[in-house]
Amino acid sequence: MAEADNIRVLIVDSEPSVRDGLAEFLDDYGFETGRCGSAQEARDLMREAPVDVCIVSLRLPGFSGEELIALAHKHFPEQKYIIHTTALAYELPEKMVAIGIRPEHIFHKPISELNVLVKTIKVLAGHPE
Repeated sequence: MAEADNIRVLIVDSEPSVRDGLAEFLDDYGFETGRCGSAQEARDLMREAPVDVCIVSLRLPGFSGEELIALAHKHFPEQKYIIHTTALAYELPEKMVAIGIRPEHIFHKPISELNVLVKTIKVLAGHPE
């Protein structure tokens, strides 16, 4: 498996099986992963140790994934984001586009092409293969 060059990834999802499964997969690729189940917890973790890429579910307790991304971007503009959603008809709002999120940064649950996720994380973190 390819080395991930110490890329730090935070997985924010209220479903423990989803975040744990993603984290274990990414750990196997050499990513440094963190995991949390709410937007508030993610905000606190980012303050302690900013990350390179956040994989954010849209439905979170407290406030939405989009709200988390907007808030985090104000404090950590260098962080990049991947949206992880079950909503097949999700349309990227202009405020997310302004932050730098593109359609290719949206992954639908469950992710069937995990190798595409790995490549996307590396590109966002500035470490393309």
